Amino acid sequence: LVAMKTAELRDLDIEALGKKLGESREELFKLRFQHATAQLEKTHRLREVRKDIARIMTVQTEKKRQG
Repeated sequence: LVAMKTAELRDLDIEALGKKLGESREELFKLRFQHATAQLEKTHRLREVRKDIARIMTVQTEKKRQG
């Protein structure tokens, strides 16, 4: 998955955001597993994915408060 911009996330509906969140959490799980077994070369992806998850959750919260 490619890092998403906040503006792109705001265009999605709550259902699509939930799907993205699930995918990102799954990717983070796999990255952590690879990191623990010393198979992860791009360690910066851990931070990127964590930030993506935070972005998605923030936009979800905004949308829930709006309506």
